[in-house]
Amino acid sequence: MSHSSLHTDAVRTLSGWPAPDHAQSALREAFLGLLAAREDATARECAPGHITASVYLLSADRRSLLLTLHPRVGRWLQLGGHCEPGDTTLTDAALREGTEESGIDGIVVDPVPLSLDVHPITCSLGLPTRHFDVRYLAVAPVGAVPRISAESRDLRFFPVDALPDDADQGIRDSVALALARG
Repeated sequence: MSHSSLHTDAVRTLSGWPAPDHAQSALREAFLGLLAAREDATARECAPGHITASVYLLSADRRSLLLTLHPRVGRWLQLGGHCEPGDTTLTDAALREGTEESGIDGIVVDPVPLSLDVHPITCSLGLPTRHFDVRYLAVAPVGAVPRISAESRDLRFFPVDALPDDADQGIRDSVALALARG
């Protein structure tokens, strides 16, 4: 699948997204601005910044959140990463990343984005860039056991009310939004 199909899906998804607050609405406009300016905005090769997809993967009972100890960043983060040419939608990208990084099959992703975030990073380009991250809510099947991949130093479920100390406010805010969805 070409990046142009994924680009079209990203514009459609974000244009119709009911942002939960003013700050998220403003971020949505920044994402749409990037997409309007760059046909390659969903490709990791887009050096000024590119769209990424991540998942807040809750346990089946929604009492725990799976986080990965990111090898480059050195902090506990949600699962996610770059869009790939085979991804047909942002939801597909989020599901693929969640499945690859967790080792869990049968994840269910809510197709309505949970939140947006922009953060500076030096990723696989080797140059400073920005990730325009579209964050989704996902739920693991009952009895799911995560398996650490090469993309993680550690992987574990944390109680939603006892996240690791280094979990940033964006993670905490997204978990609150996820739990409010029910």
